Amino acid sequence: MRIGHGYDVHKIDPGKEKLILGGVEIGCGFGLAAHSDGDVLLHAVTDALLGAAGMGDIGSLFPDTDMAYQGISSILLLAEALGRIRSSGWEIEYVDATLIAQRPKISPYIQKIRSSMARGMGIDKDRCNVKATTEEGLGFTGRGEGIAAHAVCLLIEKK
Repeated sequence: MRIGHGYDVHKIDPGKEKLILGGVEIGCGFGLAAHSDGDVLLHAVTDALLGAAGMGDIGSLFPDTDMAYQGISSILLLAEALGRIRSSGWEIEYVDATLIAQRPKISPYIQKIRSSMARGMGIDKDRCNVKATTEEGLGFTGRGEGIAAHAVCLLIEKK
């Protein structure tokens, strides 16, 4: 059994029209600055999974200097990472993630995000949890300058 933690942050980009969180498009009039689709939540989850498996991090696997990943869906990055993780004998037992954003309000999307993430990881929805919080106006997320995410996971050895 192994535990992993992931963290990611992206700056809000008012010039981008799509905000993607957990593989779900959130209609809010802005997106996140990133080389890929900027899905801060899936980036944190992917890092947690890779960390638990001892396979580095998302940046080493999918560097932002590689044009092959320009604008790519983070669901595809997650799938590639999971293929490697599962090939090395690990399976997801549980994932728990927290989004930190002053805006937009995430709670109306939580169940859709959970379903999307569970589907993307090939696990039951009850093995994936997502929460959201603000920072009460404090820090870069509280000022609405960016969105952050933390994720933890538990991997178990395949039998």
